[in-house]
Amino acid sequence: MNTEKIPLENNSVNVTVKMKGIHKLRRKEIFWGYFFTLPAILGLLIWTIGPMLASLYFSFTDYRVIGDIHWIGFENYIEIFKNDLNFKKSLFVTFYFAIGSTVFTLAAALLVAILMNMNVKGQSFFRTMYYLPVIVPAVASNILWLWLFNPDFGLLNSLLDFFSLPKLMWIYDESTVIPSLILLSIWSCGGTALIFLAGLQDVPKQLLEAVEIDGGNWWHKFRFVTVPSISPVIFFNLVMGLIGAFQAFTQAYVMTEGGPNNSTLFYVFLIYREAFQKNNMGYASALSWILFIIILIFTLFIFKSSKSWVHYGGGK
Repeated sequence: MNTEKIPLENNSVNVTVKMKGIHKLRRKEIFWGYFFTLPAILGLLIWTIGPMLASLYFSFTDYRVIGDIHWIGFENYIEIFKNDLNFKKSLFVTFYFAIGSTVFTLAAALLVAILMNMNVKGQSFFRTMYYLPVIVPAVASNILWLWLFNPDFGLLNSLLDFFSLPKLMWIYDESTVIPSLILLSIWSCGGTALIFLAGLQDVPKQLLEAVEIDGGNWWHKFRFVTVPSISPVIFFNLVMGLIGAFQAFTQAYVMTEGGPNNSTLFYVFLIYREAFQKNNMGYASALSWILFIIILIFTLFIFKSSKSWVHYGGGK
């Protein structure tokens, strides 16, 4: 049987043409890829990275919005660490609230998620009710809790009086204001609970059944199966919760104005006061970068420690 042989030169030409076509197609795909992601890239550069770099420059200046910008080097940072008593007070208050709020909110959210994961009648209704506080605007919920915390006619003190318990001053007393705001944080744990619920539904049922076969109870299933299985979810909620708690602002702005006696002078509220009430933008920028470094250190520490307690199903 005769077969027509194709010259080697023609084969190499065809391969070259095909390669050029593939490269042209790839360049076209790259172009349209960058074109459609351009709004997000520009948004990141203009509204995030740009202001961050600007604030870093302002942190080394005496910048008061109106007037010239004067370069002063590290004087803002020296003033913050050596002479600013509000900085030290704000740092303590923010650490107190951030750690307490994160721990108790995570615990409450996990408990709520376990309840929402139970197969009971009206499950959808209960899930909606638990999540409802999340969609309430922050200012509106804080105004609502102002009424609840009222020491004279608030609902919480009415409940304490009903059970013959002593009334509390709640947010109007230095010793109870932070625990009161932590209670407010727990009330809005529905978003975190929803993420926990997604993690609970991925817990391998065969492992839970194996614990039952071995004679284990609910605690053994929770301790040795559920917690390791949802440890990546715990890790995510811990990081996001801690970052959010360090940036608490609305409670102090709406409910307490930093009081009583600066006991709710949260760090971001201190930055707001320096920047927009005193027009001291350079000083506020320095405070902002200190907060950025603090959050970065805590986040890196959690990431570093996660190797010993976070377990991923697909491998390490």
